Amino acid sequence: MTPSAKSILIVEDEPTIAQILLDYLKKAGFAPAHLEDGREALETIRRQPPDLVLLDLMLPGMDGLSLCSQVRSFSNVPIIMVTARVEEIDRLLGLEAGADDYICKPFSPREVVARVTAVLRRMAPAPFLLQPSLVEIDLEGQRISFGGKRLDLTPTEYRVLSLLAARPGRLFSRAQILDLAYPEDEDVSDRIVDSHIKNIRKKLAAILPEADVIHSVYGIGYRFEV
Repeated sequence: MTPSAKSILIVEDEPTIAQILLDYLKKAGFAPAHLEDGREALETIRRQPPDLVLLDLMLPGMDGLSLCSQVRSFSNVPIIMVTARVEEIDRLLGLEAGADDYICKPFSPREVVARVTAVLRRMAPAPFLLQPSLVEIDLEGQRISFGGKRLDLTPTEYRVLSLLAARPGRLFSRAQILDLAYPEDEDVSDRIVDSHIKNIRKKLAAILPEADVIHSVYGIGYRFEV
């Protein structure tokens, strides 16, 4: 582990899971620490913010959802929420708790390390978009170019794609996309999002067939990832 190793705070009340995460993160070159109590974690993050927080949903002292919301009132530290209940993910997304990613138990420790690495990479200082040579968003002109070619998008398709592409790796539920892409239309079904995603994928594939950048998460929603 190097002096510049990224610090990871694991907030988890199951000792076995916490130890596995500690071991894997150390082997991957991170500097992990572990706390079991939500309130103690909140004070620790206030005093000495880590580079990333792995946050369990069910905790003594303060639950993960409340802790995440509290942290977001004073810090933008990346947070990966961990839950044993798949049905909780949509609720977490809908409540906009502020987490940057979500992992379901049971999980592979290697997957956790990969997700931690990916989130930290996304949060690192960089040009506006992930790969300017691949995706470029013109906010003023409301145009998006892909692989150097301008996409012929409808206004709604532009809003959906720009929402996803501006936060690469972030998982958005259909309800979230609906709220953000259709701010003035309350009568649209969230399933219309699938139709727009399908059309956007076709337009992307027409330019670069091998570049699959919009990934679906079954039963939840979509994320943009190169």
